[in-house]
Amino acid sequence: MPVEFKDYYEVLGVHRNASGDAIKKAFRKLARQHHPDVAKDKKAAEEKFKELNEANEVLSDPEKRKKYDELGANWDHPERQPTQPQNGFSGGSVNGSEYHFDGTGFSDFFEQFFAGRSRSSSGFDRSGADGMDGVAFAQRGEDVEGDILVTLDEVLHGATRTIQLQRTDPRTGQSNTQTLRVKIPVGVREAQMIRLTGNGRDGKGGGGSGNLYLRVTFAKHPEFRVRGANLYQDLDVSPWEAVLGAIVRIPTLDGIVSLKIPPGTTAEREFRLRGKGLPSGDGTRGDLHAVLHIQVPNHLTPEQKLLWEQLAAGSTYNPRNGS
Repeated sequence: MPVEFKDYYEVLGVHRNASGDAIKKAFRKLARQHHPDVAKDKKAAEEKFKELNEANEVLSDPEKRKKYDELGANWDHPERQPTQPQNGFSGGSVNGSEYHFDGTGFSDFFEQFFAGRSRSSSGFDRSGADGMDGVAFAQRGEDVEGDILVTLDEVLHGATRTIQLQRTDPRTGQSNTQTLRVKIPVGVREAQMIRLTGNGRDGKGGGGSGNLYLRVTFAKHPEFRVRGANLYQDLDVSPWEAVLGAIVRIPTLDGIVSLKIPPGTTAEREFRLRGKGLPSGDGTRGDLHAVLHIQVPNHLTPEQKLLWEQLAAGSTYNPRNGS
């Protein structure tokens, strides 16, 4: 099945030799701009947000980025593409049958080169073998694995997603499309498998079908980093806010809240907002940790520069000895 090449560097607006830090900054800037919570056109924003996450998923992972760069201009020449793992998805193919997902949050291009696996199921693995009485052994169908992109809002509230699963037999060219409802449980964890029973490969000799397993990948949020049930975010403040104290407004998964910064707050101090993290599995929620970073102005007017010079001249504070 032909797929459209995705130029992930173009999606994030970075050069092909961009550093990991540059990729991180580009993603965060664009993800903030196109996050569905702030965009007017939520449908378009959702699609753009998924595209940004997919690009970041590949380019922020050194192994995936290396594989992507190796594809280069030869991406659409199968005979020159990187070798796929044996018994792997290999362009959506599982033991001869092509599997195609729609609605998982990832493009066909990502699925073909960076996602999807098959794995042997338990039970007899004796395809075509006959028993003592000449009757073929029952063989359970293989399980199939795919990936599904899940937002932190879905982790917090749970969701039901609809995906399309298309299986194509390359020998006959016949395709069978199923519409599957996938329940995203509250508090689902990264890399957790969601099982859809009986939606894997068909069995043989009366053996049951395998299962479809969707591996959860968290959509990267422009503000939050996930550590278990806790969330971490960078809180940027000005020097005068750190020195004099301030009340700042910060985003949480539940909306905007006000946070008091005490006078004399130093860099890297953590402020914990209890119960503003993700579900922890015991009916409670983790915490949100805001890590303070002091930012200085990049550009000063002559008048502003004079004020800073006056402050420096009148201050006796020495940061190198803390006095």
